[in-house]
Amino acid sequence: MEYFRKMVFASPILLLVGASATTPAAAANFDGAWNVQIASTNSACGDGTRVSIGINNGQVASNDGLITASGRVAEAGSIRVILTSGIKRAVGSGRLTSTSGYGTWRGALCSGTWTAQRI
Repeated sequence: MEYFRKMVFASPILLLVGASATTPAAAANFDGAWNVQIASTNSACGDGTRVSIGINNGQVASNDGLITASGRVAEAGSIRVILTSGIKRAVGSGRLTSTSGYGTWRGALCSGTWTAQRI
């Protein structure tokens, strides 16, 4: 897992969550802390890693000091996120329900899938 974390930082980081314009009240259904498990489709990118994010009024933010997350969750739960660490960057998209989520991500050298669980 440590190898993957290094690869994520060495290559553009990952991904997750996204959107369309939505009202803050509607997007608030997804507010809270989320644990995101990230997996790569390329074994050279490592085994995977976990990232914590927070959602507040539909806005995505990172709870991890090493990664900055930004993005939005739409009213219906579609999500788009940009994760950065230094000059590295990855984007992801997918769908959230009230308790979980799933999607895909891509960076310059790696790509894969993600799943999320509300804490």
